[in-house]
Amino acid sequence: MKISFILSVILFTILALPLSAQPAKKPTIMILPSDNWCATRYFTKIYDNQGEKVYYSDYRRAFQEDSELNPVISKIGELLTERGYSLKDAEQAAKSLNTSIAENQVTYSSTSNATLAISPLDVLKQRVRSDILIQINWNVTKEAITFTMEAFDTYTNKRISTATGTSERNKDIIPIQIENAIKKHIKNFDEQMDKFYQDLQANGREIAVNIQVWDNSETNLETEYQGDELLWHIQEWLSQNTVKGQYNLSDATENFAYFEQVRIPLIQNNRALDARGFVRGLQKHLQEPPYNITSKIIMQGLGKATLIIGEK
Repeated sequence: MKISFILSVILFTILALPLSAQPAKKPTIMILPSDNWCATRYFTKIYDNQGEKVYYSDYRRAFQEDSELNPVISKIGELLTERGYSLKDAEQAAKSLNTSIAENQVTYSSTSNATLAISPLDVLKQRVRSDILIQINWNVTKEAITFTMEAFDTYTNKRISTATGTSERNKDIIPIQIENAIKKHIKNFDEQMDKFYQDLQANGREIAVNIQVWDNSETNLETEYQGDELLWHIQEWLSQNTVKGQYNLSDATENFAYFEQVRIPLIQNNRALDARGFVRGLQKHLQEPPYNITSKIIMQGLGKATLIIGEK
């Protein structure tokens, strides 16, 4: 009986070893040329952001007209997919950005101090949902090739990894030379991104939540429900629905509250959770008694959502 039990334990241990040895899931990535690369090659456009002219990178033209861009991004993609990353195709999404940027602009209420419309890059991020945006820049001279590669959290735009280097020119085509130059730095670049993603898995994704009140609303953040102000109830909901109750109230008045470093789960109901999905949960909560509050959600990219109280 004892021998049978010991054999069962040994067999279970052996079968469990491959499972425990499985590598951790890597984040999804999207690779684009940097703004500086686009500007120096005149792949830029201007759009009207509510009266202000804003320059932005024209990725569609860059992919169509530059002979080096696609091969360079493909080489970088190969290096990173070999390390377990899932690569999203930004080129195909960039081709669909022909629709007017004005259609994606959002106008806030008169009570909001912000007039920023969603940027073309934010539109692209929403269409190509990835955890990390990698931007590449390179410069070629007769003697050398210099490159800079930076990784950003697509939700907060925080820089999470950087690699830069210079290599002497040789007879290989430019994409191969850039690939060889990056290979010398890819391990450290990968380790920085992996550290970032491990933090996401442990502590949740970071977003920002903005609460505002329409100027014609009868309810504001100081309105009391069951003996406590609405702002307190919102904070209670955040405490219960964020990862480890992590969030920071940066500023608040009776008509305004701004929450930063709001940590939300990566996955909810088997789907990737973004700021809209998270704030939608708060919106539904406030629709229920005793609040019965109508509100509107406005997005600014994947990682920031504004909930305006009072009406749709």
